[in-house]
Amino acid sequence: MKNQAVFSASMLFGFMRISCVTVLLFTLSACGSGGGESSVPGSNSGSSSGSSGGSGGAPEIRFLAANDGFSGNELWKTDGTAAGTVLVKDINTAAPGAGSDPGGFTEFNGATYFHAGDGVNSSQLWKTDGTTAGTVLVKAIDAAPGGRSNLYGFTVLNGALYFSVYKGFGNDLWKTDGTAAGTVLVKSFSGLAGSFPDTFTVFNGALYFDSNDGGGAEVWKTDGTAAGTVLLKEINILTSSYPSGFTVFNGALYFSASSLGSNGLAGTVQAKDITEGGVDGLTVFNGALYFSSGHMLWKTDGTAAGTTLLKAINAFPAIFTEFNGALYFSADDGVNGFELWKTDGTVAGTALVKDINPPATGANSVPHGFTELNGALYFRATTSDVNGYRLWKTDGTTAGTVLVKDINPLDTRAISYPVVFTRLNGALYFHADDGVNGIELWKTDGTAAGTQLLKDICPGTCSGPAGF
Repeated sequence: MKNQAVFSASMLFGFMRISCVTVLLFTLSACGSGGGESSVPGSNSGSSSGSSGGSGGAPEIRFLAANDGFSGNELWKTDGTAAGTVLVKDINTAAPGAGSDPGGFTEFNGATYFHAGDGVNSSQLWKTDGTTAGTVLVKAIDAAPGGRSNLYGFTVLNGALYFSVYKGFGNDLWKTDGTAAGTVLVKSFSGLAGSFPDTFTVFNGALYFDSNDGGGAEVWKTDGTAAGTVLLKEINILTSSYPSGFTVFNGALYFSASSLGSNGLAGTVQAKDITEGGVDGLTVFNGALYFSSGHMLWKTDGTAAGTTLLKAINAFPAIFTEFNGALYFSADDGVNGFELWKTDGTVAGTALVKDINPPATGANSVPHGFTELNGALYFRATTSDVNGYRLWKTDGTTAGTVLVKDINPLDTRAISYPVVFTRLNGALYFHADDGVNGIELWKTDGTAAGTQLLKDICPGTCSGPAGF
């Protein structure tokens, strides 16, 4: 059978797929060779962010960056209790209050890996087992004084942890087995403006990503070797194709790309002429792939005939999240402003759930940060164009879409908290500012009484947590 790459484009943007049988200008290896698949674009396989916790046994812990007002932004952990929310290690002791700025926490081979700077080495690869002694530098990749490597994109594939290393001008692709000797360069893209290997996605035993080798941002893949790190295809010979939204669906890898230029993929067919603009939000739901294009909600089964407009909505549907047999998203129908919508995949079942901010025509609640926990979908939304965001939840009905708690009634910031929703041990954790303690770590069980400050990490009005 001939391999196909499918574009849904009007010669500008589209989505395409790469399947195990695609015939390109070179042969795709690894088809049917095993290896895991991820349906989440750029997902960090093994990342602890988003785990539900509470599955029995010892409580799960979550690592986070936080500032207690003395040590700077350092490595902390929490088990969901005040007593169990503690500093793990002050990594940067070069100066009082200097922080290591840890981030990118990803589980791999029984430890959690992250980037941090100790004041001597720039931001480098670290790992922790949750103890002070077990929090160690794996390797100083770029030890230039004052430099910042800026590691990101941690993704697990076939017994190794892959990541990008930014060195000021262009990036390198690295991998590690958890040892200094086993932390090695896979391929250097340094010296190329905008190279930035990113959006790592595991598919058919290889790691796919977008990068730039000097010919524009295109799709690459790697098997973990320098020779096996190759440009998949120069989709746009005039400039960059800017591939994004990598999503595994029905044994193929879909993504959006710009197809300007004449160098289309061999064996490609047009899935659908979509003239409204770029493709966004590729999401697998109920045996189909959903996405937005322009003002419209679309779905596809991967064929031209099966790529159909589901509903025309006034502004981009976005932030698709599956919950309780439907796909939830934020959209503006031109009447109610950006509000909470859902679809079951039918025209009749694609509807506004609730106009949360109804005072005036077109007023927005802008729901986002959707996170499911214990039969409810939590999110942040505003009930006024001048008030800040509040904590809401929905069961999918209008009556069941309710404010959980107004944590800071006096908050009038256009951009405000709660943010960074994380599930842990049967509760939902997030950052919030009650107007007294600054931005701190909170948790909720879904009730007003059960929505409480977990710990004032930085006493006073200063802010503690910086991110999970």
